[in-house]
Amino acid sequence: MKEKILLGGYTKRVSKGVYSVLLDSKKAELSALTEVAAVQNPTYITLDQKGHLYTCAADGNGGGIAAFDFDGQNTTHLGNVTSTGAPLCYVAVDEARQLVYGANYHLGEVRVYKIQADGSLRLTDTVKHNGSGPRPEQASSHVHYSDLTPDGRLVTCDLGTDEVTVYDVIGEGKLNIVTIYRAEKGMGARHISFHPNGKIAYLVGELNSTIEVLSYNEEKGRFARLQTISTLPEDYHGANGVAAIQISSDGKFLYASNRGHDSLAIYKVSPLGTKLESIGWTKTEGHIPRDFNFNKTEDYIIVAHQESDNLTLFLRDKNTGSLTLEQKDFYAPEITCVLPL
Repeated sequence: MKEKILLGGYTKRVSKGVYSVLLDSKKAELSALTEVAAVQNPTYITLDQKGHLYTCAADGNGGGIAAFDFDGQNTTHLGNVTSTGAPLCYVAVDEARQLVYGANYHLGEVRVYKIQADGSLRLTDTVKHNGSGPRPEQASSHVHYSDLTPDGRLVTCDLGTDEVTVYDVIGEGKLNIVTIYRAEKGMGARHISFHPNGKIAYLVGELNSTIEVLSYNEEKGRFARLQTISTLPEDYHGANGVAAIQISSDGKFLYASNRGHDSLAIYKVSPLGTKLESIGWTKTEGHIPRDFNFNKTEDYIIVAHQESDNLTLFLRDKNTGSLTLEQKDFYAPEITCVLPL
């Protein structure tokens, strides 16, 4: 069986935009790198249920989201919604409300877009974050993530302020703050992933290489810290920045990518999700593993390396969480987002 996987990334060197690859799950092999859409710096990408592809996009001196129709093979450009300033770094679809959310790292903004009948977008709200953190990288707000909680609120991670903000989404796409969780100072809150039970979340800190295990109170929309655990071995003292985080759909294992140590940290998750236990690290066989994801069946993990321009394919043991290298030199340039179809 061959599965298609979409790839987004930078276009600073040789990449032209969004690509696809095929995964042969029987042969444990990636093949057929194919250009899907020409777009500038589609560093994060997502699909809705109607086959609309939304990507972060740079556009001259502005940035925003590019929208495409995608039939599984080819794309038709529906247009860009951009504004002055740097492009977004994260996009997510809200199917129930027919909205798209975007995070703007450089401007410290959260943006909300309404999906139109043809799949194009209309900006409905922009919320500016303020504040800073103790590290040089935290001179101002840097919103790095904006996606839904299991109960349908919007949650954002701000690397610059070490804050996780929960919003109610009102009407046609207006945001109203519910709560703000303050992570450890200097953490660099980057992404958050929820346990399948919806009551526990895992917040990854880019700047201090940790994961905070958080309880989530749906009634109040409030997070509280339960545990902090490192993503690095005790004997590693080099530079590192954590990037992506994923939890298996059965809630048994969690993975995080280390850029610098160039590894996936692997954790066993307690039955209720409230505690992580480190079970080791697997080297990713490339430099700067910016993103990774499971395939549809979660038998494999595909890791994308932003600097060494290669994908690595691992077979995943669903009983132990361990990874076995299957392929490491598949060429894919400047990739920063892995999206299985």
